[in-house]
Amino acid sequence: MDSQDTTLISSGSSSYIFAWWGLALLLLGLVFHESLAEMAGIWMGSEEYSHGFFIPAISVYLIWVQRNELKCTRDFKSSILGVAILLLGLLLFLLGGLATIRTIQHYAFIVAVTGIFAAAFGRQGLKTAWVPLVFLLFMVPFPQFIINNLSSKLQLMSSWLGVEFIRACDIMVYLEGNVIDLGGYKLQVVEACSGLRYLFPLASLSFLCAYLFKGPVWQKLLIFLSSVPLTIFMNSFRIGVIGILVNHWGTEMAEGFLHDFEGWAVFLLCMVLLFIEMWLFSRLSGRKTAFAELVQLPDEWFAAGKSVQMDWYLNKSVFAVLALIVAVGVAGVFVRGDEEIIPQRKAFLNFPMQLGDWRGHRDYIEKKYLDALKLTDYVIANYVTEDAASAVNFYSAYYQSQRKGASVHSPRSCIPGDGWQITSFGQRDFPDLQVQGSPLRINRAVIEKGDYRQLVYYWFQQRGRSITNEYMVKWYLFYDAIAMHRTDGALVRLVTSLDKGQDIEVADQRLQAFMRDMVKVLPDYLPGKEVVAAQIVQAD
Repeated sequence: MDSQDTTLISSGSSSYIFAWWGLALLLLGLVFHESLAEMAGIWMGSEEYSHGFFIPAISVYLIWVQRNELKCTRDFKSSILGVAILLLGLLLFLLGGLATIRTIQHYAFIVAVTGIFAAAFGRQGLKTAWVPLVFLLFMVPFPQFIINNLSSKLQLMSSWLGVEFIRACDIMVYLEGNVIDLGGYKLQVVEACSGLRYLFPLASLSFLCAYLFKGPVWQKLLIFLSSVPLTIFMNSFRIGVIGILVNHWGTEMAEGFLHDFEGWAVFLLCMVLLFIEMWLFSRLSGRKTAFAELVQLPDEWFAAGKSVQMDWYLNKSVFAVLALIVAVGVAGVFVRGDEEIIPQRKAFLNFPMQLGDWRGHRDYIEKKYLDALKLTDYVIANYVTEDAASAVNFYSAYYQSQRKGASVHSPRSCIPGDGWQITSFGQRDFPDLQVQGSPLRINRAVIEKGDYRQLVYYWFQQRGRSITNEYMVKWYLFYDAIAMHRTDGALVRLVTSLDKGQDIEVADQRLQAFMRDMVKVLPDYLPGKEVVAAQIVQAD
């Protein structure tokens, strides 16, 4: 052992080592305190992530019960991997701070904690405790745009399966998107009923059960993955039960305490089914296992009175860890993305209702949808000409900031919720049309519902760019937040209906004719790359 690199501390003096590494964790918490506070706020304010408080406690306990297998590294060389992981986490923290995207900082914190752990216990420690460290990922809330897309898909699947259950009970029911029509009553499967409030807690529980389950790896993997179909099936069952109750006793069956109680009952039933699945896997493997023996509980759980003999070592890596955290913490004070430019623009209230030969009639969005969209400004209007067979519906939603969960909703995710089916989807370029200095590229979709057809054009107008891909929108949002201190952006959507048997080319010509007049005035309402700042605000 190199005495210059490491010092052996007796078990009685191990508190000295804990103090050094505890200081490192404390400093890390201070550096990440804003993002951690925001994550805790999401846990308290969102049912989907209310389990988040338990995740770190469970992870710490799972590591603690394996402490006999953990040995501190003896020299700095053994800690290099951990220091490198910590450095990666701290760099992600700085990037997240520059873009003021808290999700990046949330994941950066877990990476940094893993780095400190690896610096203290080395590769062997990571091999021992990698599952509890990975388990920490379940406490991080997903980005809002992923939640929106996932929620819309789960709503559709749950609605369809719920209606099939109602029909199996000889009740006449009609489904249109997320709306269940029972004749006398209509139920809308809203975002809160998508099943996400079951999916995230159940996924966390199934991961923990898979980790402790006595069985081969493939069975552990299936136990974890089964949380998704279990959630969808049981949430659909719940929707079906609510539909049956409403059909017999009215809409009060879908409101208040009974609605919440049904949710808790379904989640508990999901847990029961998860344990039954584990028992079946055990039986299929030829093991006649009782429920109490389905999981491999560490011996330490039942050895509270036993002493643990360990050799603890302190090496120079702790000082490298402390230096890195302090350096990045100081850098984070000066390298921040707190200031956000809010561009000057005209309000959509002034958007002209006369565009060339097109005369428009303004429409409005209901408050409950505005609350979900979280937009800053919008315009929605129907435009017609004297010779047009159908109107063109124009809609644009503007967001002056997309930093804190408020982001553009993609029509591709929202269209199926109204009962429409996308039968054709692609992109089209219009090099002769310039929007804020860039050639226009749009998404083109043909949608159908029964005998009705519509043609949809849409694109995302983001700080001088016309973007068609939802994920590229997120990349440029991150890049521009750092480079331009801006996260404003908008969705532009055009829709027109087709008469029965009408050629789709007629609808294309109609939308393109309107679009040529509309893009002439659009830049006044959607800021481009070069702007005059209306104000500069603190992003937090």
